[in-house]
Amino acid sequence: MWGLRAYIKPYWKFVLLGPLFMLGEVFFDLLQPRLAAHIVNFGVVVRDFGVIERTGLLMLLVTLLSLITGVGCNLFASRASQNFGADIREALYAKIQTFSFENVDAFKAGSLITRITNDVVQVQNLLQIALQGLVRAPSLLIGSVIMALLMDPRLGLILLGTLLVLASVIFVLIRFSSPLFASMQAKLDAVNTSIQENLAGIRVVKAFVRSDYEKERFGDINADYTRASVRAARLIALNSPIVSLIMNACLVAILLYGGNRVWLGAIRVGDLVAFANYVGQVLASLLMVSGLLMNVSQANVSARRIRDVLEARPSIADGAQDAEAPIPAKHVEFRDVAFSYAGPAGEVPVLRGISLEARRGETVAIIGATGSGKSTLVQLIPRLYDVTAGAVLLDGRDIRGLPLTELRRRVGMIFQDAYLFTGTIRDNLAFGKPDASQADIEAAAALAQAHDFIAALPDGYETKLGQKGVNLSGGQKQRLSIARALLAKPPILILDDSASALDLGTERRLRLALQALRQDAMTFLIAQRITSVKDAHRIIVLEEGEVAGCGTHEELLASCGVYQAICRSQFGKREEEKPYVGQQSV
Repeated sequence: MWGLRAYIKPYWKFVLLGPLFMLGEVFFDLLQPRLAAHIVNFGVVVRDFGVIERTGLLMLLVTLLSLITGVGCNLFASRASQNFGADIREALYAKIQTFSFENVDAFKAGSLITRITNDVVQVQNLLQIALQGLVRAPSLLIGSVIMALLMDPRLGLILLGTLLVLASVIFVLIRFSSPLFASMQAKLDAVNTSIQENLAGIRVVKAFVRSDYEKERFGDINADYTRASVRAARLIALNSPIVSLIMNACLVAILLYGGNRVWLGAIRVGDLVAFANYVGQVLASLLMVSGLLMNVSQANVSARRIRDVLEARPSIADGAQDAEAPIPAKHVEFRDVAFSYAGPAGEVPVLRGISLEARRGETVAIIGATGSGKSTLVQLIPRLYDVTAGAVLLDGRDIRGLPLTELRRRVGMIFQDAYLFTGTIRDNLAFGKPDASQADIEAAAALAQAHDFIAALPDGYETKLGQKGVNLSGGQKQRLSIARALLAKPPILILDDSASALDLGTERRLRLALQALRQDAMTFLIAQRITSVKDAHRIIVLEEGEVAGCGTHEELLASCGVYQAICRSQFGKREEEKPYVGQQSV
């Protein structure tokens, strides 16, 4: 928790006032046994009703003041803790926005969700508890012990000995509970990850009739979490009975010994009653303290998990070189590029020795078998990943030295998996250009062959979309995704198999509509169909992460065996105009 103290500083007034009010409540609570002893000794024993009446009214006033200070503490503690939690959530969310794909892969989405929700709630609750219970319980404990010692030191020694035994027991419980809480949070990560994967892939699950398998898999994961939770809860459950047992034994000893002292006249009966009340307050305080310390142990685990995210360094650092220099984005060059993913998968490079160029007005198509590295290659341009070796240059400058925001503003990327957000169609199209006019939005939609189907909807561009655009077909979602990228008019346009869900007629009309636009941009086109790439200025053929051929459609038909094989798979022998004579590199 100490590592998150910076998020408490803005609310230092509430953090200070909360404990002060709680100390006031504790002070008034400590007066009650004394006043009760006064009633017994000087009112009940001597049968003076006036003393009982006056002291009773005073006790009522003290109770009212205790209520006022307690409510004040709760208000200030709530303000501090709720704002503290909100600030941490915002900080975590902002930090995650700076993460590269590699960072997200390392933490895993399910774990990040747990940290930004459950873990934040744990530390938020701890702060509220600290400003209330961690002030009240120790203060009441110490105050009760002092008051008890002042009343009768001999009885106080019995209480002090009991407290030493209890302190040892609580220390052992906390020491063993901390690893259990860490395990429990890790298991909760797995539960959230499983739920997220299942909901994201629910259509696949239904299509392959795998609901029973998914339920069984989730049942195993949930059982692991339950077992970890039960182990932690079992240890926590020992806390209250053990404390109660020891303190009740202490109370019995005090009553036996104290009763004997009353019989001998060494202590008045009212004082023994007050002493028993203080022992009761000590018991309540100890139960609260031990429970709070368990909460502290659990919250510390959550705090460490939060700090892991906040202190993580994005694997892709924002470039600061040439920050003021213009970036016309007229030339992109891959210079001997290699790339490997982090982790065990990184042992085998995904890309090796890639060298290619593209200039404004050119269309560079990339084709190859599944897993050949096509999508990975284009994701290096906006630095969604960083190269492992070599460099990607924009206008002759290494993109790692350019400001990320400026670099990505010049790249319009359309993914195969068209992701749409909950909201209207207009909101989704203007996602990259919020100030776009309606005319610009409709023009981009027309280019993407989406205007007609949007206009046919009852609410047109104000049609509400469900999560991920579930109320649209795959082709419609792809066209909206294309229109979203075109609206920003980026100088670098990347189409990553973004027309795979379109029929041939719609794709043909889209290609024709984009021809004029491509004159002012450089286009990287990933496609599976030969018909989609054959008119490109240059076609790059990838095979197992390496360039197997580069050239125009006709040149590759004459020189690249891999390209010829792709043509045969799609057209038979109609496209084989020339025999295979070897491979060509870039």
